[in-house]
This record gives sequence, C-alpha cells and structure tokens, in this order.
Amino acid sequence: MRAAVLRRVAVALARLDAVVDRPPLVLDREPGVGGATLDARASGASAAPSAPAGNEPSSTNGAAWAGVGARAGAGGGPSDDAEVNGSDSNAALAGTEVPTSVDAMLRLVEAAVTRATSRLAEVEANTHRLAAALAHVPEGVVIADQTGAIVYRNPQAASFVGARHSEALAERALDELLASALRGRSAEESIELFSPPRRTLAIRARPLVESGHPSGAVAIIEDVSEKRRLEAVRRDFVANISHELKTPVGALSLVAETLEDEDDPAVVARLSHRMRTEAERLGRIIEDLLDLSRIEAQESPSTEAVALHLIVGQAVDRLRPVAEHRGIRLEVTEPSRDPVVLGDRRQLISAVHNLVDNAIKYSEPGSAVQVDVSCDGDWIVLSVADHGIGIPSRDLERVFERFYRVDRARSRDTGGTGLGLSIVRHVAGNHGGEVTLDSREGEGSTFRLRLPNGSRASEAATGNDKEAGVG
Repeated sequence: MRAAVLRRVAVALARLDAVVDRPPLVLDREPGVGGATLDARASGASAAPSAPAGNEPSSTNGAAWAGVGARAGAGGGPSDDAEVNGSDSNAALAGTEVPTSVDAMLRLVEAAVTRATSRLAEVEANTHRLAAALAHVPEGVVIADQTGAIVYRNPQAASFVGARHSEALAERALDELLASALRGRSAEESIELFSPPRRTLAIRARPLVESGHPSGAVAIIEDVSEKRRLEAVRRDFVANISHELKTPVGALSLVAETLEDEDDPAVVARLSHRMRTEAERLGRIIEDLLDLSRIEAQESPSTEAVALHLIVGQAVDRLRPVAEHRGIRLEVTEPSRDPVVLGDRRQLISAVHNLVDNAIKYSEPGSAVQVDVSCDGDWIVLSVADHGIGIPSRDLERVFERFYRVDRARSRDTGGTGLGLSIVRHVAGNHGGEVTLDSREGEGSTFRLRLPNGSRASEAATGNDKEAGVG
C-alpha cells in the first residue's frame, strides 16, 4: 500500500511538472538500508528559473521521470500494483521505481513546489509587464475569455464601465462586437458621441485562437475624432483653395477676352482696373499661403526682444487708411509700461495686422474697433474688439481653419482671403501662446492673443547675471 501511495505522489508531481512547463526532477540513488531508498535531488531545483523553457521535456529528464512511481519497494504487493496501474498515468509509469524514503519524497515535493512557485512568479511578472505596456497605449483595450467574461481592461477602456448617456452606447456596442468575435467573426463599428466634447470612436473586435481553438476575444477602442477633423480640414482646404484661386483667375480670363475686341477707352480703363483688382486679390491669396507655410514650418521662430506697442503701432498705421475709408474708428489703449515679447518680429506683426484687419472688415460703418494691450502676470494680452456682425456659436470652433468663412458673400466684398485667423493661431502657437474668441451674433467679437511676458524673462536673466557677477 505504501508503494502505491508513493507512486500516486510521483504521478501527481509528473503532472505538476507538465503544468508548470518545467523540466522534471532527476532522481539519483542514495546509499541506504539495503540500498532500497532513492534520493529525490533536483538537479536544478534551486535554480529553477534558469531551467530550459519549452513544452517538450528533454530526453534525459524524461528518462529520469520514467524511473518514478511504478515499481514498488519493499512491502508492495500485486494488489497495490494493480490498483495504481488502473489509471492511464500509472500505466505510463509502469515498470519504474519510486522513492520509498519519506525524507526523499519530501525533498521531491519541495523541489516541485519550488519550480512551480518560480514559474508562477515568472508568469505574474510577464502579466504585470504586459499590463503596464497596455496602460500606455492610447487606444482602449478589452480582453474577454472564451466564456465572454472580461478579464482585462486598460485604463483607457475602463472609463466606459458603467457609463451613462451617450457613452453607454459605446459600452453596448463593445459588448455586441465582443460577442461576435467570440463566435469567430471579426467586427467593427464607428460610434458618434454627441455629448460634449463631441467624439468619434472606432471599435474593432477580433477573435483569439490558441492551438486552433477559440480562447477569447480582444477589442480595440480608438478615438478618431482628431483624425476625422483633420481629414475634414484637408478636404475643405483643397475645395476652398481651388474655389479661391478659380474666382480671380476666371475673372482675369473673362476680362482679358473682353479687352481683345474693345475699342472704347472708358471701357478699356474700367476693365483694366478690374484686372488689376483681381490680380491683387490673387497676389494676396498667394502671399498669405506663403506666409502661412513659413509660419507652420517655423515651429521655433527666431527670438528677439520685441516691444509690443511698436508692433501694434505699425499694424494699426498700415490699416488706418482702410478703417477711415470704411468710416471705422481705431482706438488703441496701451499700458503704462511698454510690454516686451520674445519672438519673431515679422510673425508678430502679421498676427496683429490680421486681427485688426479682420475686425475692420466685419465692423459696421460708424462703429469702433478697440485694440487693448495689458499685462497679466507672466502673460501679455492683446485684445481686438469690434461691434460688427458677430459669429454664430456653431462657427466658433472653425473660424481659425484655413479659408473658413462665416459670411462668404461679405468676405468677397471685403477681399478677404480666409487665411488671416489661421495665421494668427499658428503665430500664437509658435510663441508659446494662444488665441481665444468671445463672440455673440449681431453684437460683435473680441479676439485675445495671449503671449508670454518677455519683460519677466528679461528681468530674471538680468537678476541672474548680477548674482553671478556679470556686467
């Protein structure tokens, strides 16, 4: 009976080795009473992590296990052999020896537990490493087992658990796509979430297969809102620039054709003036495109200390004749201390010019445009306010896109290119600032250009020089 028990323990240890995917123990004979005991020394028990990996045990170790658990030592009888050999596992170990020493068997068990613990620690370390990596993936990742139970969600996907309102639609779509993937069919769906902020999610689910059998499913949740927005901007840009260039080019072609057969000097003069106007408009579009291209490419502009009141004065002086022609007053308020901005003079002049020019174009005759410069701690704020037609709330997020127009008919009359506010936004970004907008339809708009205060930086640099004994 004792031999049968030991043999069953040996079979259990063999199965444990197969589960943990480790090479089995090597058993050596140990001198003992009558030479009948075996020493359960594990040739790699203390260094189990360095044991060779793989699903196939080595031939040496496999042969060693062949000597475990089948042939009984002293005291074993035929009935014991028959009882143990009744199972498939014992039948596989028939004709081999098992340790008859309790101490040897305990060492055998300890070695097996050591290998199992080491293997479990390795699996846990790999799991934690994989989870840490997936936590940094921008997409949401959800993994389900073969029963459909969720076994993992990274932080990006966890936000949809117990979601309410429109995000509950994403959770329901996720469950449906995972169910489809568990049936062996890949599926994907695009979900529009209209709650602020408006988002577009692309959810894709794929089945997981292991050894030719389904083992679960994985779903990827990707926020494609920015990608869709950029695609829309690109399409609009191509369509708008084609339209903007087509208008003056078509006018030039038509006027030139008319001039060919015209003899009346007055008509010729009028058509020539029209040609010059359209050519100037075409030139402004091309110039603005070139400026925008240069500003977009120059992410780190040349840096110099620029007095902002000089920038404002230069931009306002250029536009004052235009404002007077339209009957609009330009009112400029400057702070008591001249603020300084560290940046590119040309870009800053372009930004201020476009803000004031935009305010003049969309103001009603007889109204005023206020230009105010103020200091707010580490920031300098240039605000340009008008009392014109204003901007509808639906257009507030798009006015800084290239060629986007709130009132296309009015833009044609004023000769705008639709690139001015886009240039302002890029100049602000290049200088570490931002441009914001407050507007009400029918009441007017206020644009605020916030730029880092260069005076603070200059004072800090001067103080550091004095402390260092420079100057």
